Amino acid sequence: MDPNTLERRCPRLGGSVNFSYCQTCGNRKGPCFKIFDCWWESFDVVEYLKKRLSTEEFTKLAEGRPRPKMTSLLEIIEQARQNIESSKK
Repeated sequence: MDPNTLERRCPRLGGSVNFSYCQTCGNRKGPCFKIFDCWWESFDVVEYLKKRLSTEEFTKLAEGRPRPKMTSLLEIIEQARQNIESSKK
């Protein structure tokens, strides 16, 4: 079985994606942070990624967590404020 041919609904995008998309998140560098959550029922995604990623890449993916949305929103607001202030100068 080639996991790259498997498809499922993406909880982030809301549509159907194949596993190969999740390994790159489109054009992003590296797999999606939800790849374990989404694919564990379909096949041994942990073992599959351990064989294909370096130890450092796998550890970063396994231990990584997305930033809370509130944190991201506050950073965007702060960046917008800075842009407004710099455009006034």
